[in-house]
Amino acid sequence: MARDVNLFNLEEAVFRMTDLPAREFGFADRGRLMPGHFADIVAFDRETLFDRATFEHPPRPAAGIDQGFVNGVAVWQDGPSTGARPGSVLWSKPIDQNHRSIVFDHRDCPGCNRGAQGYSDENTR
Repeated sequence: MARDVNLFNLEEAVFRMTDLPAREFGFADRGRLMPGHFADIVAFDRETLFDRATFEHPPRPAAGIDQGFVNGVAVWQDGPSTGARPGSVLWSKPIDQNHRSIVFDHRDCPGCNRGAQGYSDENTR
């Protein structure tokens, strides 16, 4: 995990797993918690979060995840799945081949507004 090797801070790790891929695949209403967006949320304990899956047992759930919500509906509650399946297949929009997500200064990134929002990969190096 990024935490174990001190690759980048927690906020950057969450951004790279949520908002960044949502933007890359054209999902404007996902990846961030804000009014009008779908509420896909994972509540976890940063101290006990640990991937327990192995090649022998790939579906083994991670430790430290308390709750999970898809579209605002609980799908994971205190250990087991709730059985709810509120999600659906998401189809991405065509990816702009000129956009580079891993850059050092997003002010110069074509078609990207991350620079305007103050994002910079320089903060993680």
